[in-house]
Amino acid sequence: MGIKLVHYKQDHATKWGVLVDDVIRVISQDFETLKELLNNREIIAETANDESVETVNLSAVELLSPVTRPAQIVCQGVNYGDHRLETGYEAQKPDYNTIFIKFDRAITGPYSDVVKPEFVQLLDYEVELGLVIGKEITEKTEITADNISDYIAGLVIVNDISARDIQKTHGQWLKGKSYETFMPTGPYLYLLDVEEVPKILDVDIKLWVNDKLRQDSNTEALLFKPAETLTELSELVSFNVGDVLSTGTPGGVALNVNRQLALELADPAIPYSEKLENFVQSQLTEGHHFLQDGDIIKSEIKSADGTIDLGTQINKVVYK
Repeated sequence: MGIKLVHYKQDHATKWGVLVDDVIRVISQDFETLKELLNNREIIAETANDESVETVNLSAVELLSPVTRPAQIVCQGVNYGDHRLETGYEAQKPDYNTIFIKFDRAITGPYSDVVKPEFVQLLDYEVELGLVIGKEITEKTEITADNISDYIAGLVIVNDISARDIQKTHGQWLKGKSYETFMPTGPYLYLLDVEEVPKILDVDIKLWVNDKLRQDSNTEALLFKPAETLTELSELVSFNVGDVLSTGTPGGVALNVNRQLALELADPAIPYSEKLENFVQSQLTEGHHFLQDGDIIKSEIKSADGTIDLGTQINKVVYK
């Protein structure tokens, strides 16, 4: 079994620990960032195996995101067939991998509020499996099933909150996905044992809004798999320890774009104001489930056999 690494606040101080059942075994040394901690991984293992270390009850602390700033957040878009269909694409694997980034100011805690900026009209959810980088990638690297465990430290739940009216009408995704609180992360980082790495492609991924199941899939359905994606990105991106690759979301989001609407959004001859009005009106119809003030989002990712369980992430939506 892997190790559940937590980042938490207690009495105005932030600390790291290893979660065992509902008890946190406190890591005695202070580390400002996840990168620093992962570069001293022997301390994590020692803490996990030492029953005599200081402990604190999980209920007595505030869990923070285990991914810390500064961090590079690299994301895959439309990487599940059913999500491609609902957003105006063909379902099959395309000729190229869709890649974008989120600014790290979007990172927030696993139980923190998701705050909608007042100018955003269409707030959406996207549960995703996040892969936390465990070894620097600074040059073209062939990453395979045999060596991917060298580069992935562990797994974490990421919710790629999206302002669809910004994302879809601006023609680029960065801004609409990077507002503050737009990346709830955690509740903990699951550090993988080597033999668990193949299970990355067999974990169930689910999201509920107000206890209604919206997204329900398995990472087996990923179109561009992690090894293939990291190999491709190694020619473009210098990954540091503690960075994140977010692997994409399955179908079931609030957004729904048909082929005609997708063509209109891509047409440079249509004025922006007209695109925005038409797009927002197309989404504010019966059957769409954009996030409302007070909604509760719950996300879970776990393997069918229960050996990998990334916990439960719960966030309340708050309108400014």
